[in-house]
Amino acid sequence: MSALIIDLVLFTLLVAVAIQIVRLDHLFVVTMLSGVFSLLTASLFITLDAPDVAFTEAAVGAGISTVLMLGTLALTSQIQKPSKRTQIVPLLVVIVTGMALIYSTFDMPAFGDPQAPSHTHVGPYYITQTPEEIDVPNIVTAVLASYRGFDTLGEVVVVFMAGVGVLALLGHKPMKRAVAARAQAANRREEDE
Repeated sequence: MSALIIDLVLFTLLVAVAIQIVRLDHLFVVTMLSGVFSLLTASLFITLDAPDVAFTEAAVGAGISTVLMLGTLALTSQIQKPSKRTQIVPLLVVIVTGMALIYSTFDMPAFGDPQAPSHTHVGPYYITQTPEEIDVPNIVTAVLASYRGFDTLGEVVVVFMAGVGVLALLGHKPMKRAVAARAQAANRREEDE
């Protein structure tokens, strides 16, 4: 019963944070709330007994993404420009996509069903062979580090290259100009006061 209450509280907080992210125009606050959203999602993954996914979400979603968004904010304005036209087409695309996703869940097996296809294919092999083939007590760690080691290495390379790409796009000179522009704006505000 307490696990259900924790899940409901986390989902309620997720919905509240998501609504605020959509409503706010101040991009710094939106960036911070997106980090909070990622940490709440990581907490939900913990309640689902998926600490590896929770760790990844916390590191990438709350850590790296927040830092990258803050770096972007240093180069741009912190206030979102108001839209002058209504966005009907994107709203329709989101509604149709959401309906398609909800419709696709009707064919999914029940949550935690031991006879689900994902549990009857490779899972039993990993469970029975991990202690014999790899002497690692945690099955998830064994699968990620050994059976799917190249896949995990590929994911690390992708994240690393994304970081290098962002650094290459940001460069150093635009950052110095942005910092100088902010300092000049702060000086002008102080002089006006």
